[in-house]
Amino acid sequence: MNSPRSTLLQGVGFATLATLSWACNFISPYVLGEYSIQDFMLVRFMMAGLMGLLLLPLYRAQLRGLRPRQWLTGMGLGVLGYLAYSACIAGGVIFGGPLLIAAFIGAVPVLQALLGNAQHRSLRWGQLALPIGALCLGLVMINLHVLRAPSGATSLGIGLAFSFGAVVLWLSFSVINQAAMEHLHTGATSAWTCLMMIGAGLCALLLAPLAWAADWLRLPTLGIANPGALRLYGWALLIALMSSVIGAWAWNLASRRLPMVLSGQLIALEAFFATVLGLAFHGRLPSLAEALGLTLILFGTACAVRVILAPRRSCAEACPVTSQKHCR
Repeated sequence: MNSPRSTLLQGVGFATLATLSWACNFISPYVLGEYSIQDFMLVRFMMAGLMGLLLLPLYRAQLRGLRPRQWLTGMGLGVLGYLAYSACIAGGVIFGGPLLIAAFIGAVPVLQALLGNAQHRSLRWGQLALPIGALCLGLVMINLHVLRAPSGATSLGIGLAFSFGAVVLWLSFSVINQAAMEHLHTGATSAWTCLMMIGAGLCALLLAPLAWAADWLRLPTLGIANPGALRLYGWALLIALMSSVIGAWAWNLASRRLPMVLSGQLIALEAFFATVLGLAFHGRLPSLAEALGLTLILFGTACAVRVILAPRRSCAEACPVTSQKHCR
């Protein structure tokens, strides 16, 4: 049987893998070629939905333990946390740049830590002061460069709107998914991930005619089998695998092993990975302020992990026989 500390460390590992996978969302606007972001999003999520349909029969035993309402909840979460969230990420990158949206996503840990500790008072508020303070300061350091950069007010305003929307969507997804996972039997994680993928894919399929009618798609005019289109399909498949399959699978496993107050802090790693990827695609190194901001985000995340693990370690050392039963 795993100890509480071992379980938490596994959760941290899975959450890190999930945030790295989800950070791939931020490179979508850089791999479009001549095609539109709408082309990419629809192709990507229809691919994800198809993968979910192909994988779902492998988990028939898991599905038998799910009620119809849970099926609908899983597919709805796919629309909320996959399609809608990724669309806001792409809009934030296009209109505000890679650092603005990454900084906003980095604010999620602060909000989620407050929400999680308010719902399940597992820590004194003073214990969260250092990690939350470091995260906030890191976000400010990154935002200083963004807000001083030359950009039109309208473009920045749209970028801010998309970024704020991404934060709201992620908080909603995280809270609903965490609550739903508590009512799933322990072996249903893979089927749950497939249902999310199918929900996002069905929504993308339904939106495709509307996007075509609005003349947002370039695939019909530029071609669906030329080298540019094949490159688009390749990137869409890669990001679908990383974000929709590996990211969701790893996060669902992390959600079973981590309290919400800690999982919220670890989402800060998505902002770190996204900023690194964004800078890489821009072909430049971070400025001093950005480097300090990234360092503070990592420091705040490490502090949060230490704060959560410390009470469990102390409890286990004080009462090694009954620690698994009584430590929370």
